Amino acid sequence: MKIAVIQYPGSNCEYETAWAVRSCGIETEIFRWNRNPEELKEFDGYVLAGGFSYQDRVRAGAIAAKKPIVKSIIRESEKGKPVIGICNGAQVLIEAGMIPGISWGEVEMALAPNMGGGRSGYYCNWVFVRCEVESGKCLATQNLERGEVIPLPIAHAEGRFTTRDKNLLDKLIENEQIVLRYCTPEGEISEDFPVNPNGSLYNIAGVCNLAGNVFALMPHPERAAWLRQIPDDLDSPYAEKKRECWGDISRMRSPGPGYKIFSSLLLAKQAG
Repeated sequence: MKIAVIQYPGSNCEYETAWAVRSCGIETEIFRWNRNPEELKEFDGYVLAGGFSYQDRVRAGAIAAKKPIVKSIIRESEKGKPVIGICNGAQVLIEAGMIPGISWGEVEMALAPNMGGGRSGYYCNWVFVRCEVESGKCLATQNLERGEVIPLPIAHAEGRFTTRDKNLLDKLIENEQIVLRYCTPEGEISEDFPVNPNGSLYNIAGVCNLAGNVFALMPHPERAAWLRQIPDDLDSPYAEKKRECWGDISRMRSPGPGYKIFSSLLLAKQAG
């Protein structure tokens, strides 16, 4: 399997994202925005990394979504190839009309400025998300069980999933397109800050398209791909496991919760 990690001007997570994907045994290449888009046909899937593409001008992801490289990713995704957009990558997928993809190609949602707890602006912290779907629904979460809670870090200023379409949320729930929701460490859903860190509609942290092969999430799985990246004091079994590994660097390099996202790509290849 060969995955392209997309790099835009302003990307700042492409190298650690490529490292995380490569650690799963997947051939990985950083693909610059100004390469020939036709070369993307050679890849089996795509990850749009986080950062600040084009300095978030106009809106986060708005300019990057209009580039020829995205048109090629759209065409390849229509063949069933997996696409993951992380943070700024999620914003690009929203602006390209790939997520939620009910009306394919139309912008149906927005990742609006944060409004968690009456506050706005950039927010960086560890959060907990709960998987809302069965493993077969979304190609990028096949290694997660429905109801499973994992910790992941967030770092964004425009991460609030929202929409003007009053019926869209009902459609997303009915279609089981809401893949991840912000929750407490115990898996309980609360709209209060900091459980819902940005005021996202229905506590949405990640959404897939109808086919389940395109996935947009605001948390950063590449920053939780290894056990050593988990905060020692986090209220999570992953933190407990890390504390048990103190002094053993090889055990510290064992998979973290974010690894489950990237390793799911291998199952996506097998399914294809």
